[in-house]
Amino acid sequence: MVHAGIVGGTGYTGVELLRLLARHPQVSLKAITSRKEAGLPVAELFPSLRGHVDLAFSDPAQAGLESCDVVFFATPNGIAMEQARALVAAGVRVIDLAADFRIRDVPTWERWYRMPHACPELVAEAVYGLPEVNREAIRAARVVANPGCYPTAVQLGFLPLVEAGLVDPDQLIADAKSGVSGAGRKAEVGSLFSEAADNFKAYGVPGHRHLPEIAQGLARAAGRPVGLTFVPHLTPMIRGIHATLYGRVARRDVDLQALFETRYANEPFVDVLPAGSHPETRSVRASNLCRIAVHRPQDGDTVVVLSVIDNLVKGAAGQAVHNLNLMFGMPETLGLEGVPVLP
Repeated sequence: MVHAGIVGGTGYTGVELLRLLARHPQVSLKAITSRKEAGLPVAELFPSLRGHVDLAFSDPAQAGLESCDVVFFATPNGIAMEQARALVAAGVRVIDLAADFRIRDVPTWERWYRMPHACPELVAEAVYGLPEVNREAIRAARVVANPGCYPTAVQLGFLPLVEAGLVDPDQLIADAKSGVSGAGRKAEVGSLFSEAADNFKAYGVPGHRHLPEIAQGLARAAGRPVGLTFVPHLTPMIRGIHATLYGRVARRDVDLQALFETRYANEPFVDVLPAGSHPETRSVRASNLCRIAVHRPQDGDTVVVLSVIDNLVKGAAGQAVHNLNLMFGMPETLGLEGVPVLP
């Protein structure tokens, strides 16, 4: 049995992590921290967990996290880097759902996240937790940097093409849409129902902080820097990411459908749909699946990849549980077998 702690269990990714771990047969939840809600039973804040999580929130200083086997950070950026060093020294393995350890170049991270990094030595050690790329390294990792939601959908969609050298790496375009839960549970005007409902807008066009994370992963796959245009959008739905990806194909004689099917043939959480398909965000809701379709319109030299995930599961908490399973030698799908929810 793996003894797990969660730092920051009151946000959307935190409650999703609780939902998944509460039904994981090999995980025992030992502590869930929140300074603001310390002492409050988890089920009072989240009635959906009544009968599944019996713990109360605890103050981080009194949570005994150093006695856990693994600690998840479902916190804002900048929190995990302040606490990870002491936990790792105590023999605790760390999975950070925020961005503190995702970007290998510390000055780049500091520029995009606008704060000094408190733990640069662990950045060099941390493993980027995209199992479809770093499976073996994740197994031995002490610190896993769980990927962001947009980066997961975009990288999984582009990877087969970039790895095979079949698209121009200087002309990649990612047009991605996210549900409102991607902005977190904090109260902000832009997330209010009357602001986000019946509306659709782009944001972060001059530069979004997920851009260097995506570019880093694609550059690794390409073996060289890439030219990426990334435009995120906010859509009037709660969950889901839909990424429409564009690339210029170098050759027209390659069976792109076969390429994707072969690349992901043994991946339990990537579903390559039949040729001509159009994946929908609702087809992955509440699941750890990424569903992908590949098109080449009018048999031209542009390839279009459609990639959909649930931003809170495959884009956050579900991927973190997948990483947990790898780190502790458990079946990869354990605790993640849930069927997507419809409608």
